[in-house]
Amino acid sequence: MQQTGFDNDKYLEEQTREILERVESAKGRLYLEFGGKLMFDHHAARVLPGYDPNVKIRLLEKLRDRAEIILCIFAGDIEKRKIRGDFGITYDTDALMLIDGFRDMGIQLRGVVITRFEDQPSAISFENRLKRRGVDVFRHYYTRGYPTDVNLIVSEEGYGRNDYIKPSKSLVVVTGPGPGSGKLATCLSQLYHDFQKGTHAGYAKFETFPIWNIPLKHPANAAYEAATADLRDVNLVDPFHLEAYGTTAINYNRDVEAFPLLKRILGKITGDKSPYASPTDMGVNRVGFGITDEHVVRRAAEQEIIRRYFRYSCEYVMGVTDKGTVQKVELLMDDYGLTPESRLVVEPARRNIPERESEGASDPAAAAALMLKDGTIITGRSSDLMNASAAVVLNAIKKLAKIDSDVHLLAPATIESIRRLKRSINTFPLLLDLEEVLVALSVNAAVFKPASDGMTKLTKLRNCEAHLTHMPSSGDESGLRSLGIYLTCDPLFGSRRLYNS
Repeated sequence: MQQTGFDNDKYLEEQTREILERVESAKGRLYLEFGGKLMFDHHAARVLPGYDPNVKIRLLEKLRDRAEIILCIFAGDIEKRKIRGDFGITYDTDALMLIDGFRDMGIQLRGVVITRFEDQPSAISFENRLKRRGVDVFRHYYTRGYPTDVNLIVSEEGYGRNDYIKPSKSLVVVTGPGPGSGKLATCLSQLYHDFQKGTHAGYAKFETFPIWNIPLKHPANAAYEAATADLRDVNLVDPFHLEAYGTTAINYNRDVEAFPLLKRILGKITGDKSPYASPTDMGVNRVGFGITDEHVVRRAAEQEIIRRYFRYSCEYVMGVTDKGTVQKVELLMDDYGLTPESRLVVEPARRNIPERESEGASDPAAAAALMLKDGTIITGRSSDLMNASAAVVLNAIKKLAKIDSDVHLLAPATIESIRRLKRSINTFPLLLDLEEVLVALSVNAAVFKPASDGMTKLTKLRNCEAHLTHMPSSGDESGLRSLGIYLTCDPLFGSRRLYNS
């Protein structure tokens, strides 16, 4: 059975109280930078079993009478069409999804800031799209003098060049779809404009990882390093906190390195000394107080490190990350005595690969394994009819619905009809992927009771673990994501074709 190691309600209560205390101490307005993902934080949910991936937005829903949101997106990420890995969508699309989420929750969006704007065509197109849908859009530019010339940074030629977003609430949450979105610079720019207008304001940072009050070498903190291996983040003891208070607190290299400059900038903006003695002081982070079962969290965090190893290994063979990123996670795995096979679904999947590929098959044989919530491992393999991902999902729902393994949930005529359509429009490969199988299952469910019974069990697969011996097709990946299955895969291409229509 899946175990819980985190008290979400206790965390929500503690984090809310801490934020409100920071708002009061700001004596006017607080700009709260939200690190990590504001919505659908599945990394935190995997590392801290019991953590609600949308707890941050729930917190803002509680504070919506006092809070509004500024959403930042880096113009370069729009131009490069940077992808959010867990959803497979671009950062600009993620921004639109966030805006919809805010509206659904009744949380006020003050505006969208396009940061480090340099007249990029895609950024201008995105700006126009938002404006025509009634969203306020602002432009911020590369900060002149950054990082050495504080006098220029804190001047009309520095932060003063940026558009000012006039807030209407005492708590202004500054967030973005990913790292490097310009959240900190936006907060500081707003502080500059506020103080120039005679308005008192403060700054703090909503943090989740690393967790400051657990050991440096705790797997939960190591999982953060694994998640940011491409950024080369390194956890360390906050030297400023240790010097100021004589106590150990965990932070990470970028925050520690930026702190002296940030402290000077805050002092220059406010005309007073910085209110913070350490980067840890700036963070609002009560996650550590929500951990209820240390053993469960350790095991979950170790599994997340292995997931990141598989993900970066696949990105490496696809050419989107470098070898150093993979090696960094390999070193973390060595530190905790982990191997790829420490993930329990890996070996069953690999053992299930068909010994001989079907005659005339154009693609390598593949297999998959999926662990149900009671620990049962289900396997599936590719055939002439469907991909391994589709096979393992059908086998899993048959197990859950107590349907005999010999019963076919999809009518042969349905499968052949889809294959005939794909052949007629020159779509290859002809075997069905998971998305196509789910559509076929829904059609059969209308006339075939076992298919209907099996379909009702699809929701039971959410948060289950699975492994695939080849990288999934787009239809498999989309189908697994929609079912909420946590997938890893070996860094092998699932097709010999360089292009699949």
